[in-house]
Amino acid sequence: MSTAFRLEAVRQTYAGRTVLDLDFLEVRRGEILALVGPSGSGKSTLLRLLNFLERPTEGRVWYEGQATDGERTPLELRRQVTTVFQHTVLQKASVRANVAYGLRLRGQPTDGRVRSLLASVGMGELAGAQARLLSGGEKQRVALARALIFRPRVLLLDEPTANLDPYNVGLIEQIVRAENREHGTTVVLVTHNVFQAHRLAHRTGLVLNGGLVELADTPVFFASPADPRTAAFVSGEMVY
Repeated sequence: MSTAFRLEAVRQTYAGRTVLDLDFLEVRRGEILALVGPSGSGKSTLLRLLNFLERPTEGRVWYEGQATDGERTPLELRRQVTTVFQHTVLQKASVRANVAYGLRLRGQPTDGRVRSLLASVGMGELAGAQARLLSGGEKQRVALARALIFRPRVLLLDEPTANLDPYNVGLIEQIVRAENREHGTTVVLVTHNVFQAHRLAHRTGLVLNGGLVELADTPVFFASPADPRTAAFVSGEMVY
């Protein structure tokens, strides 16, 4: 399997404090990769590097074989990667308008694509509703549709179902699984929910104190972890 991202000797430091320190990480094209770990372990910082929002203090991030440079990465590459965050921010407009917004900015037609995508995330009947009046789960599905409208090559998910009810968690996981299966979209999922990683991911990694403790095929990660810290985390122990 070819490589979407490759990180080499990456270190990210804020005000003298190192929050991410990775010798090597490869994200395979077309996989769902889950990164689990407690809050503050460096997972979200890693997503900001993958989405070109920041450049590492040290080291290099490669995307599709090209060295990146944070926000100065060429626009055609940055447009291939999109993120859905835990806390959704929607415009004061209809569901349809929120999903179509990016297409309108690029001067692209909206009607057919927006209608089809809203139907696929179970929001077709609420296309005309005010987005800000939706439930938390509905807002997150709108955010997911807004991200998928461009058919990104890479979808980054930062705790996409935190604090949602089981019904919406199931729907969002189903959407992510279908996007990966049908379009070959590479997915990087950051979560503290090991059960979600177990359900969705092809590979799972544990991030602790800014470092990658272990990365393995998901069945191996959960059934036969090589590191005792992974075994403890998977069993529900508090690991920091």
